[in-house]
Order: sequence, then C-alpha cells, then structure tokens
Amino acid sequence: MSEVITPKSDLKVRTISAIVMAAVSGGALWTGGYVFIAFSVLIASCLLWEWWGLSNKIATNLISKSLWMLCGGIYLLSAISCLVAIRSGNTGLKDAAFCIIMVVSVDIGAYFAGRSIGGPKIAPSISPNKTWAGLIGGIISASIVAFVYYEKIDNDFEAPELEWFVIFLSLFMGTLIGIIAQSGDFLESWMKRKAGVKDSGSLIPGHGGLLDRVDGMIAVFFILSLFALAIPTSFSQGKYTVTIDLPK
Repeated sequence: MSEVITPKSDLKVRTISAIVMAAVSGGALWTGGYVFIAFSVLIASCLLWEWWGLSNKIATNLISKSLWMLCGGIYLLSAISCLVAIRSGNTGLKDAAFCIIMVVSVDIGAYFAGRSIGGPKIAPSISPNKTWAGLIGGIISASIVAFVYYEKIDNDFEAPELEWFVIFLSLFMGTLIGIIAQSGDFLESWMKRKAGVKDSGSLIPGHGGLLDRVDGMIAVFFILSLFALAIPTSFSQGKYTVTIDLPK
C-alpha cells in the first residue's frame, strides 16, 4: 500500500470503505471453508480484471498482452491459492491471520514512519512517496508483530534459552516480509506508471482498485507459494485435512 496524503474530503469515504473491507474479508477468513474459498475466487477474479486493465494499456500487441496475462495469472492465482491452502490447514486461521497481520503492519509502519520522518526516496521515478524511513518503519512494525506472535501465541519457542533465537527470528521475518511487501508495491506502482494511470481500478470507493490495497500481500503469498513447492503438502477432500508445514 502506497504512502499517500489523503484529502480530508475523501476521509469519510475511505474510512467507511476500509471498515466494510475489513469486516467482509475478516468474516470470510474467520468462517473458512467454502465461504472463504468463494470469497477468494471473487477476489482473484477482481484482481485478474484489474491486471488485465493495466496490461492492456502497457502492452502494444496481442502476444505481449497474452504474456502479461499469463504472468499475471501465475502471480495472482499462486498467491490466492497459497492463502486458501494455509487457511485450510489444521491451524489455518492462526497461520493465515499471522501472515496477513504481518503485511498490514508493514503498511502501517511504513505509512507513519514515512509521513513523520520523510527523508530520501527509495525509487522516486516509480513510487515518489516511498522512503527508506518508511521501509525501516515497516520492518520494525512487522518485527514487533512477529515477536509478540512467537512469544505469546506460538508454542514452539517457550524455553527460556530460545529467547535470543525468537528475537533473531522476529527481526528476520519482519525484514523479509517488509522487503517482499514493499517490492510488491513497487511492482504495482511501476505497472501503473507504464499504463499511465493513478489507480489499478475503481472497485473500492475512496481507495481506487483492489490491487492497490493488496499489492504487498499478493507478493508475500506468491513467495510463500514458491516455498510451498518444496514442502510436503496433503490436500483435503471430505475426511482428509490440508496441512502445510510452513517455516516458522
């Protein structure tokens, strides 16, 4: 999510839209099962539609447009499928919520650090609002979330002698998620620059397109899907249970 200055006239619309988005997505995530699968299919369809809108403006011929859509399909559907698989696991709600909250914390930390500190831009020609201070703020925010999770929620690191390992792991996860999420934001910003548009779409009142809101999350779950290729997985049908042993 980009660090943007919001006009006061849009604040009410943005706030209402954010509450509705959080309620609907949170409810679907909490419910799980076919409800979450149906919700994920809807989100994937909207993302593909916005990706097509951007790629149609970027590409100049049928072949390049087809390649853009092929890459977009792999990128977006791999990410959504990974999220669905994680949510379907034995501890799916906890694991999926942890991943999502980590990405959200990156956005929040980057926004407030970027606004309050400012400083040098990372890549002004691509995303003029992104600063190094924002990136560091996002990493710190995500690291704090990771530390709280490993200390208070996860049961694998309860031994006192693992305290320093938990700190290291939290910083590592915060840095990794922060960089990947910001990279996803840069990718989408670059596409919008190439397409000559401000937003990826207009699906969300006051917020622009859906891809504008979840660009970092898509990048994180896409990378997780690549990791998952090398991890033993069993998919469920009926009595069977989905398990993905993601690295802690």
